Amino acid sequence: MSHGIQLRALAYDHPDAVALNDQVQLEYQARYGGPGDATFLDPAMFTPPNGVYLLAYDASGTPVASGGWRSQDRNDEGYADGDAELKRMYVVPGARGLGLARRILAELESDARASGRVRMVLETGDQQPEAIALYLSSGYTPSEKFGYYRSYESSRCMAKPLRP
Repeated sequence: MSHGIQLRALAYDHPDAVALNDQVQLEYQARYGGPGDATFLDPAMFTPPNGVYLLAYDASGTPVASGGWRSQDRNDEGYADGDAELKRMYVVPGARGLGLARRILAELESDARASGRVRMVLETGDQQPEAIALYLSSGYTPSEKFGYYRSYESSRCMAKPLRP
């Protein structure tokens, strides 16, 4: 069911993307305390073919969800060659339960696969049980930790092969 939702690929620094990112940062602060997610993200990281950033708009044209992926290759933060890293998955509270996160996730996986990436990886936290349930039900499995929060006890890393 689409609920009149349209997905649009936009720049990570588009004003609507920035507004949703500000909201997700507030949610991180509420769930974990502290300043929010400190992972460095440059808008260029989400420029095709090295990534993409999607926003979901409702029928009135209001942005209600976001998510993106960026290319990663083997490095000292624990990534592997061919990784696509999921970033900034978020659905505003009033649009939760409509399947938007699952729809964005499927689109991001498809786009990463088409760009030649072989594995989708993500990092979430133990205070985000809804996210963990979504990823587990979408075929993700726990993986070795990677990325900025790899040394944090609350960090949960997951991966899924992107098969053709």
